[in-house]
Amino acid sequence: MSTLKAVWDCMFGPRLIKIYGNGPVEKFYQPQSFEKWGDQVIHSLYVIWKIGVYTSPFLVGILYQRGYFAIEGLGPFTKLVTSISVILVVSYCCKGLGRFNNPTYVRFLTTLEAAKKEMSRKNKEQLSLYDFEFHSWPVEFDMHDLKKGSSKSKTFVNRPVLHQNIFQYLTSIPLRIIAYVAIHTFGIRLIYPGSIGVLQMILEQSLLQGRSRLIEHNHGERCKVRTIDNNDIDTMFIDRRNSTQHGNTLVICSEGNAGFYEIGIMITAIEAGYSTLGWNHPGFGGSTGKPYPTQDENAVDAVLHFAIHRLGFKLENILLFGWSIGGYTTAWAAMNYPDVKGVVIDATFDDILPLAINHMPHWWETIVRLAIREHVNLNVFEHLSKYPGPILLIRRTEDEVICLRENDLFSNRGNNLLIKLLHNRYPYVFEERQIELLKQYLSVTSAAQGMNHFLFDVSVTILIFLDLFLQKYAVSENVCNSLLQTYISEYSKSYPMKIGEEFQDQEKNQVALFLARKYMKDFKATHCTNLPAEMFHSPWDVNIESDFVFT
Repeated sequence: MSTLKAVWDCMFGPRLIKIYGNGPVEKFYQPQSFEKWGDQVIHSLYVIWKIGVYTSPFLVGILYQRGYFAIEGLGPFTKLVTSISVILVVSYCCKGLGRFNNPTYVRFLTTLEAAKKEMSRKNKEQLSLYDFEFHSWPVEFDMHDLKKGSSKSKTFVNRPVLHQNIFQYLTSIPLRIIAYVAIHTFGIRLIYPGSIGVLQMILEQSLLQGRSRLIEHNHGERCKVRTIDNNDIDTMFIDRRNSTQHGNTLVICSEGNAGFYEIGIMITAIEAGYSTLGWNHPGFGGSTGKPYPTQDENAVDAVLHFAIHRLGFKLENILLFGWSIGGYTTAWAAMNYPDVKGVVIDATFDDILPLAINHMPHWWETIVRLAIREHVNLNVFEHLSKYPGPILLIRRTEDEVICLRENDLFSNRGNNLLIKLLHNRYPYVFEERQIELLKQYLSVTSAAQGMNHFLFDVSVTILIFLDLFLQKYAVSENVCNSLLQTYISEYSKSYPMKIGEEFQDQEKNQVALFLARKYMKDFKATHCTNLPAEMFHSPWDVNIESDFVFT
């Protein structure tokens, strides 16, 4: 009976991929012939099934035309299903027997069972030597296990009202139904292509290589975190505490819409010397679920609690780092955890709606608007505006993704995010004239890019243009810092600030340009280029020293 159970466990156990560490065992797991054959057949059927799901509207039409849905057509269809079922059963039996006769797999399965019973430090170390299908990894942190009161109630941004009266609401019902179906079929996959299974199969080797590098070279620790809505989130933790200058600060990284922690922005924070916690969106890599906003919010919420309650970091020692669409989860987390050390957002938009409308046919605009606002309202500014701490925005000068017009930096939606954020925080400084001045400042880099590349390096040219622009308005860092310090010392650091209420236009212009320079940095790169470590740092903040003297 024990032998049958062992074969059964091997049959339905996870696929073993790699063994870490130095020893007599090959790094990549070598399955025996029976297991290899069974795995190949099962994997091939899985790929065919996935392709069939994505092409189902066409397949159903073809099968219907050929009469497979008629009574006389059920016979061949039933035979096909029966044949596939027999092949699957035989394949699983071969896989189970092959694994049962492989000592390496049996040792792995014994280690996994021990870890599932008790995830002690020793069992975790033994389990971490293996790379295998993540769905079988034991849960190490569960939001349901938190004591009452440990998780505070969440803040949410209300959806905008899209109808003025009951008549408009009723007449919009057909379009709302279409919008719902669109988002819950192909729409969410267009917004988050990283959740598409076929793409993940294509990237499988790249993800494995990236994960191996994080574990072997950076001593990463893989963990499974369960959210309040029962999704399992795949995370990777790099501990640099007491070993590097910035190691006591934890950077939580939120990836883009086709980004994974294995090959994503974690490397920037790691190379900058920070402790780093990466995670995959629901439906990405080893994470379960789908990347709808609610599930994504619950995921980053669970990751934050994991960092605080399990890893032992305080909120004031946590930096939130988001790239591209990851700026949304970063902004949401910042809004709900206002005591974090700071927020760094790279290549991010203010609102996804203009980008969505820009990339879809014009006649779809009403449906797109309904779909985004009601189901995927990724409004980064609305969330970020409720965070009172320091913020750094990174703008890519050659960004081809979040620009509304190709090769037009002024149409970069990061500009809109900066303008809205500064106007929200410093309304008396950023009045109409200063907003127009800020737009001119943001367009300076566009003009600099038009310079002759044979005479100037573009990045150097941009810096020269910006310096000349600041000199034109006599912007003094010391004076602007002093004005801000004086205001904060007399009043408070809370936003919106009333600083600038008594300023003349010249002073408003100077402070406006000073703040723009502090809040946004330019990086000469396309959207998907990794941010260099030297560009990653804590955001600027006004520091009030105890011995500050006013003059």
